[in-house]
Amino acid sequence: MPRLRRDHFIDLRPFRASPPFARLWTGSTLSGLGSQLTIVAVMLHMYELTGSTFAVSMIAVAGLVPMILAGLYGGMLADAFDRRMVALLSATITFVSTALLAGLAWAHLESVWALYVLSVVNSAAGSIVLAAKSAITPRLLPRELLPAAAALQGITVGIMVMAGPALAGVLVALVGYAWTYTIDVVLMLSLFLGLWTLPSIRPEGVLVRPGLESLRDGVAFLHRAPNIRLQYLLDVVAMTFGQPMALLPAVGAVLLGGGAVTTGALTAAYASGAFLSSLFSGPIGRYRWHGRGIERAILVYGASVVAFGAVLLAATFGDSAAVDETHANLPLIGAAFVCLAVAGGSDNVSAIYRSTMMQTAVPDAIRGRLQGIFIVVVAGGPRLGALYAGVVATLTTLWFPPLLGGLVIMGLVALLVRLTPRFRAYDAESPVP
Repeated sequence: MPRLRRDHFIDLRPFRASPPFARLWTGSTLSGLGSQLTIVAVMLHMYELTGSTFAVSMIAVAGLVPMILAGLYGGMLADAFDRRMVALLSATITFVSTALLAGLAWAHLESVWALYVLSVVNSAAGSIVLAAKSAITPRLLPRELLPAAAALQGITVGIMVMAGPALAGVLVALVGYAWTYTIDVVLMLSLFLGLWTLPSIRPEGVLVRPGLESLRDGVAFLHRAPNIRLQYLLDVVAMTFGQPMALLPAVGAVLLGGGAVTTGALTAAYASGAFLSSLFSGPIGRYRWHGRGIERAILVYGASVVAFGAVLLAATFGDSAAVDETHANLPLIGAAFVCLAVAGGSDNVSAIYRSTMMQTAVPDAIRGRLQGIFIVVVAGGPRLGALYAGVVATLTTLWFPPLLGGLVIMGLVALLVRLTPRFRAYDAESPVP
């Protein structure tokens, strides 16, 4: 086997070039790990209280409109005020909502409605934090290091989603929900350290007060930016029809067996792919044709989602009485793990190119608003995907949503890119929005 050269591995120069970026990355990674503990714990908690996959999917759906409004407004705030302070204040709201989840669990006062309400607050505030942080990164690093920074973000996603769900499943099984939420509260303190040590970062250019005029400016820019607009649309397609995460509690409970541990492991599989693709992202960062990179990555994503649906279909032909929370179908869990790992890796490759395109082709004065819209797309797509998966699985069966959805993704992506040849010609060395 040929040895991997050093330039095959992730580029760590952003850490050396910018200590503030390094601190922010560390704080975001640790707090992101904690947030995944809570996300998976809330899913498992809801399934325990209701026994309904639809109720689990509605956690994401309930937060969709508040998250959209918060993301848009957060982007406007990031273009009007000190981005550091916007992130700090929003992170405080997230901290309080998570602390309330922990307090209710310790007092045994948790309820379906409490889980819904606090999850909505958490996701809305988190979208504002993310909008501000994303607009901050290009101010901390030179342009040539932004692809490497995007790959490092893939490492963050990989760590927090790979370790977080698996750890959440184990923690819920061993020590319960209260301790799981509490650990998230502790880990979130690292984000405050990363943000607090940043310098003041005010937007460059003409400042526009948050409001309809500011939002109209952002939408008008997007109307003039076909490459940015199409990458948004492609991501919505992929996430709407290719996000089977809402199915995983039921998959672990009744189809593949293993209960919460299987749910955590399969969720972690997605992140393991993201982690590995970032770890070996050297060639990815040097590829200049980002539009083509996005297209090919999403086509691979769709194919892997189809394969995951096929694994679930195969499980339906097995002996359903032989699996439960303590007895699992290990060969099929392994196959499902591989499918979701490939999906996570290809999604991360797409995200590296999409993030770099956003941070290099969009001017700083409007970057916060475009990041707000970007976050609405990135976070809103999986929530639409949760609705799609929950409704279709309720009406049919667990294997049908991913099998159909992956085929839809591949067909729509091929069609949309064919209709927009300028997207395939996008050159990172001459970024044009």
